[in-house]
Amino acid sequence: MDVAKFRDMFLAEAAEHLESMVDILVQLDLDQEDQDGIDALFREAHSIKGMAATMEHAETTKLAHHLEDRLDSCRQLGRISGVEIDWFLAATDLLELLLDDVRNQQEERSVASFIATSPKEPVSAINPDPKEDKGNLSLSRQGQLICLQLQASVAAPGPRFLVLLKKLAELGTIIESTPSTEDLLQGDAPNQLILRLESDIPQEQIYQQLKQYSELQAITFPDEVEEKPQQRRSIDKTVRISTELLDHFINLTGELITNRYQLQNALKTHDWQGLNDGVGQMAQLVKNLHHQVLKVRMVSLEGLTGRLSRTVHDLSRSLGKEIKLQVDGAEIELDRAIVEELADPLVHMVRNAVDHGIEQNGTVSVKAWRERDQVLIQVADDGRGIDPEKIRQQALDQGLLSSDQAKTIRDYDLFQLICQPGFSTAEEVSETSGRGVGMDVVKTAVEQVGGILLIDSTPGEGSRITLKVPLSLAIIRVLIVECDGTRMAMPISRVVQTAEISPEEVQSSGKQLMINYQGERLPLLSLRKILKLPQGSPPNPIPLVITEVMGRKIGLVVDQLIRQQEVYVQRLPAPFDQIRGCSGGTILGDGQIILLLDLQSLFERRREKEKIA
Repeated sequence: MDVAKFRDMFLAEAAEHLESMVDILVQLDLDQEDQDGIDALFREAHSIKGMAATMEHAETTKLAHHLEDRLDSCRQLGRISGVEIDWFLAATDLLELLLDDVRNQQEERSVASFIATSPKEPVSAINPDPKEDKGNLSLSRQGQLICLQLQASVAAPGPRFLVLLKKLAELGTIIESTPSTEDLLQGDAPNQLILRLESDIPQEQIYQQLKQYSELQAITFPDEVEEKPQQRRSIDKTVRISTELLDHFINLTGELITNRYQLQNALKTHDWQGLNDGVGQMAQLVKNLHHQVLKVRMVSLEGLTGRLSRTVHDLSRSLGKEIKLQVDGAEIELDRAIVEELADPLVHMVRNAVDHGIEQNGTVSVKAWRERDQVLIQVADDGRGIDPEKIRQQALDQGLLSSDQAKTIRDYDLFQLICQPGFSTAEEVSETSGRGVGMDVVKTAVEQVGGILLIDSTPGEGSRITLKVPLSLAIIRVLIVECDGTRMAMPISRVVQTAEISPEEVQSSGKQLMINYQGERLPLLSLRKILKLPQGSPPNPIPLVITEVMGRKIGLVVDQLIRQQEVYVQRLPAPFDQIRGCSGGTILGDGQIILLLDLQSLFERRREKEKIA
């Protein structure tokens, strides 16, 4: 049988079964005698085994079959132990690696050594504390496993790993590495390298040699069974579409074909009214098509929130804490591309809440809801909260604030310092935190999808980190404005209101111009000045865009308000994608290219330059 054409379907369905297994295992950890849960887990393993056997993936079949046998024993006992739950979770990690092997059309890795580590009966006699078994490395194959993890801020991980491999080759013989040297040369550069080194040099000396490289975040010598994928999960390129939606596409295609012939006929007979009507029908059909295509791209947040249960479970175990995860709004839908970009940031925020926020017992809540054309995702905890004074002192020590700025800075701006590269208030470095790497990556990822990050906290009551992201990346509604004869756009989701005011309404407060807006005093800022365009004569009336940046409303002065319009946003090619203050570009109907402004990063850049000055 030619199984290649069924590979994508197998990978998609197997991934769904794996996600279900993880969810069930985390729930079983709360009730280890849940017979329905054990039965459901058995069915998931059985499904994976059957599909893998059909696709002739021997190692995946062997592991799934072993899981099925172990779960059958659990069904007969009517319970599953905490040790077995941890082992089954490790098995799902290995199954995920096996799926990656299939996806990359590589030979499947062996599962024999992992199967040999399965808990022995009786289950109750097994030491329930996995930490006690970490002292001795059990190597089933020749050589010592070494796991190297780079700082997230390292710009070129591939070349760094090649340097490290060369150094390790001087200490012994490298038997194998993942990724391999060839993969690194071809650009495959995750932030983790796992290798097997045969050497007579003691482990401690190897560690001291590697410790000299400051770009390394972690150096570990794991057991065979602790080998887990830390790199970003491979993105599944397939998507399931309902037959009803496909029928809509077929009907729309038929109507577009009919409309095309109507337009051609009207043009041939010089029927200008018919041509005008045909264009109107075409606009309606294209709008309908746009709506249906967006439905295909939209996916629920369940794919993101489902992984968080495992994250909280594993981290709670390792830190010895009792933490409950509460998720609301998982049914909210977002553009698939945004969901994929937010996967790692959301996990990092939850890890921060578990490690930093909650001291021993507590709840981490993840909540999602819609506001206009935006989705808000909030990660909150009921822990100790963020101490503003601690951040203030750390910022002073690192030279991020002057003494005068430290006295007057708003809490919003103070909390945003957490997102500065290298900033950390952790007193000691652990595997989870303390290196100042993380929140800056979260902030960058959120801004790359056109969103903003807000941090709020009350000491003793917990912290709240909120992401505001657009519903879609591809087609959005924008406000087109003009400055110095150049047109540019800003997302409508970032616009509170547009207005026109007379020069007499402008007030002065020191060096800052202000206006009264619905009972609030708002600062006035000129878009011309921010973009360093030549100063022109002030218009009368003055066109304003009321927007919210960095936690407060402002009035942005432009030369002219043009119109609102739906546009297809395209990312700028390198190196223009590195320009701060610009999140993409679009082509208007008249062929004019306009850039999409990223107001948040524009104002952050302006503030940084003011600090330098």
